[in-house]
Amino acid sequence: MQLIIVESPTKGKTISKFLGPSYKVLSSYGHVRDLPKSKLGIKIKNDFEPEYVIPPKAKKTIQALKKEMKKSKSVILATDEDREGEAIAWHLVQALELNKENSYQRIAFHEITKSAIKEALKNPRAIDINLVNAQQARRILDRLVGYKLSPFLWKKLMRGLSAGRVQSVAVRLVVEREREIKKFIPQEYWQIAALFEKDSKNFEALLTERNGKKLQKLEIKNKKEADDILKELENTKYLIKNIEKKEIQRNPLPPFTTSTLQQESWQKFRFPAKLTMRLAQNLYERGFITYHRTDSLNLSELSLSAAKKFINENYGKNYWAGFFRKYKAKGRAQEAHEAIRPTYPDKTPEKLKLEDNQFKLYDLIWRRFIASQMAKAVFDQTSVEIEAKNCLFQANGQTLKFDGFLKAYPFKFKEKELPALEINELLNLLNLSLSQHFTLPPSRFTEATLIKELEKNGIGRPSTYAPIISTIQERNYVEKNEKKQFQPTEMGNMVNDLLVEHFKEIVDVNFTAQMEEDLDEIADGKKDWVKVLWSFYEPFEINLSNKEKEVEKKDLTEKTGKKCPKCQSDLVIRFGKFGKFIACSNFPKCKY
Repeated sequence: MQLIIVESPTKGKTISKFLGPSYKVLSSYGHVRDLPKSKLGIKIKNDFEPEYVIPPKAKKTIQALKKEMKKSKSVILATDEDREGEAIAWHLVQALELNKENSYQRIAFHEITKSAIKEALKNPRAIDINLVNAQQARRILDRLVGYKLSPFLWKKLMRGLSAGRVQSVAVRLVVEREREIKKFIPQEYWQIAALFEKDSKNFEALLTERNGKKLQKLEIKNKKEADDILKELENTKYLIKNIEKKEIQRNPLPPFTTSTLQQESWQKFRFPAKLTMRLAQNLYERGFITYHRTDSLNLSELSLSAAKKFINENYGKNYWAGFFRKYKAKGRAQEAHEAIRPTYPDKTPEKLKLEDNQFKLYDLIWRRFIASQMAKAVFDQTSVEIEAKNCLFQANGQTLKFDGFLKAYPFKFKEKELPALEINELLNLLNLSLSQHFTLPPSRFTEATLIKELEKNGIGRPSTYAPIISTIQERNYVEKNEKKQFQPTEMGNMVNDLLVEHFKEIVDVNFTAQMEEDLDEIADGKKDWVKVLWSFYEPFEINLSNKEKEVEKKDLTEKTGKKCPKCQSDLVIRFGKFGKFIACSNFPKCKY
């Protein structure tokens, strides 16, 4: 018998269905070794050698796996194929003391299907130590920042605070956006619209040109300027100067990556990134979708053929694109991976027995993939220019001619049909109206837009977006308002300002993005992980040492002018992790 080890019991159950009695599938329940919680656990002088320990919850798992190994002729490590999965496989080798005598193999796959598992078993490979080193480097970097910088915050602000290498940058983005909003001064502008009637049909046109010059958005600055234009237009005729008709085509969107799935499931269902990833993990482990941590847009030839077959049979031949649509991700995507797609395109959401939220997410993934291989949507667009003295108005119409991919993946669009119009036709004006507007400040981040911003700036990678967003909320540095938008807390502002002032590089967007690039290059075998760590750590340690001496502790207490009812000492307002509270200045002697 051969023993297969995966990370999760659900994944194990799915794989078991495809294999006969000669295989036993067990789970490691995630990581079996990690850095210790109680200390730094890194021998810095010894080139950052990590002091890994087996956490208490993993000890029973290791014992059970060792017991099963004795009955097995070989061990097959089938953890996920990203950095995290590769590291788990490597840690299993160390914890189970696997070696050449006690033979083991490493297999990897993008989807949990019978064909993919059989193919992986035929093609075992060695553990990719470059991927392991990239994961170790990230873990050590984050530990160094967390364990070295957090005590600094305790000494200079208050106990219980923590700093994170990537999370602190996310907090900075939220803080700076909030300050942009507070500084924003709205600008007034006005629009003029003409309402016409033709064949019992009303339609509107906006003033777009005056005296031969295009009107910019903020051109009409106040009501007086708008009224002056209305006076000019009194008793004038409205003549159609030009009609332009054209066909507009819209291409389908590519299938999902981790980031776009998290963004879309927030927009459509208000699912937090953490929930999206939990649902996707379950769908993957049950064999319904391909691997859900990916930044690639690749699609296998098999999946493209299956999509073509499904579209032709269920929608009609005119709904297939006529060719295989292939997409390429921007930036440094791991192109060996695939986009997130259903493992079997013919398994429609209705065919699977899924609970409500799982159904919603699978339906979204399935529709997006099918739509990605469908024909373009076609719209008829009409643009009409209407002349009135020295002014030009414009009316636009749009109607759907062929729904194409919208049949599978609908989105909101406005259809507006104009009546039959001809050049040089005089129009019947019903009225002219003025509307006052103000420019709007930048929007606060939501989960979707913050993930988009992190990805745009190269901060974090597919597996990190959800933990980043969870962590900054758990630490009470940001909170969601009633519109589910992020705003910094008072503590978030204070911690951010201290880090920006004294540890600029740690919270610098470009520096953090460069560190992600370095980690990618370690994964590709192009950079040495120890050298990358030294290049970060030496300047960081020198700066930290200097700041320990230079920076004064910030007094966060405020006087209240009131006395403690227990000991008559002064009552003060203190700052805690969750905001301000009133306490006795004689603490810890008095606990009021």
